[in-house]
Amino acid sequence: MAGNVNPTVRRRRLGQELRRLREDRGMTAEEVADRLLVSQSKISRLENGRRSISQRDVRDLCGVYEVRDRRLVESLMQMARESRQQGWWHAFAELSPGYSVYIGLEMDAASLRVYEPQVVPGLLQTADYAAAVISGALPEVARSDVERRVEVRMRRQERVRDERRPLRLWAVVDEAALRRQVGGPEVMARQLRYLVEVSDLPHITLQVMPFESGAHPGVNGQYAIMEFPEANDSTVVYLEGVTNDLYLEKPHDVQNYSVLYEHLRAQALSPEKTRDFVRAIADESELRADS
Repeated sequence: MAGNVNPTVRRRRLGQELRRLREDRGMTAEEVADRLLVSQSKISRLENGRRSISQRDVRDLCGVYEVRDRRLVESLMQMARESRQQGWWHAFAELSPGYSVYIGLEMDAASLRVYEPQVVPGLLQTADYAAAVISGALPEVARSDVERRVEVRMRRQERVRDERRPLRLWAVVDEAALRRQVGGPEVMARQLRYLVEVSDLPHITLQVMPFESGAHPGVNGQYAIMEFPEANDSTVVYLEGVTNDLYLEKPHDVQNYSVLYEHLRAQALSPEKTRDFVRAIADESELRADS
């Protein structure tokens, strides 16, 4: 991949620009599809960045939208070329094709807010804990594939450790994720100690949602909110599924999840109390390991 070009983000930005051009012409996706003799779903996938965009696609769409500015057309064509390049994560696409979309967005994000009810967030997992989580969640996956998935997870964590451009991470984790003995007491104790260590980093904020909080805005499950450095890049809400993932970008969806996250942060333990809480559970795990 040339320079710092992120193909996933290029594809997304290009799709946003093509949507803007369509809306400026007052055309619907269905009308454009009819003109180009393609399906409406193809136009939608091009605009939401979920499908690779060829230079021919750009040329045809610019023709439909009657774009006269040659420099704009060339710029869009260049974005199409860059969007078809390969990020490091594409080497692992066969493990989970849809996951490469998420990694591409995560690699370019400026900040990430995540709620995890069941396990420690992937960006904060130790290698042993990650292997145990993946093996448990995917019991029929070969050991070699588990190792490759762990490799991807560790590679993703470079964004957290990057001193030049660290990812601003805010994680609210349910107490259940800390109590569940993933990999056994020794693995769990090391994982919990690691959480305490990384929570001291200035760009990472960790909060625990204790059992005693009762019902809270995260009971419907895991989600993540990604924000980007470029003002034109809309915030994305990511919902992970078993077979399909969901990406929400409409302003009212993003607003709803952002408000829910504010309630989560307010209801969870403070970062200082969280560190004490995690240390106590780590002590319990170490006692189990020694017994």
